[in-house]
Amino acid sequence: MLMRYWQPFTEIETIRQQLDKVFDQLATTRDNSEATWMPALELADAGDNFVLKAQLPGIDPKDVDVQVTPEAISISGERRYENTDEKSGYVRSEFRYGKFHRVLPLPAHIQNDSVQAECKDGILTLTLPKVTEARNKVVKINLAEIAGASTSPALEQANQ
Repeated sequence: MLMRYWQPFTEIETIRQQLDKVFDQLATTRDNSEATWMPALELADAGDNFVLKAQLPGIDPKDVDVQVTPEAISISGERRYENTDEKSGYVRSEFRYGKFHRVLPLPAHIQNDSVQAECKDGILTLTLPKVTEARNKVVKINLAEIAGASTSPALEQANQ
């Protein structure tokens, strides 16, 4: 009698590879006017600022358009093919080429006229200063009123 053992991780990897192929086909069959990929983003809260980093390896900064509103950041552009013979001689290429677009809503409003940008080693870094109201927002809870007969906690807004 031949016994087969179920190998769930192997099957999950096979399914993942099949899904990757499906999504790759969808990305390549889109109209050229649409974005075909999205850069990875990282947003950190640095106290008075947010710091947004976007991975844009191999992309010329002149091919990147950044638009900043008080509520969101929009990054778009294009990664161009390196030579005119698209993929000539390549056995395999997993690089993403074509147009990209990414919109990231921000958790608090920023001063969009004071944003600083730096592009180094394929990483775009934006320093996004928060508006004054969002910087030092402290909520004070009055425990004396909670311990009393009050059914709802008293919250006070205090800017420090």
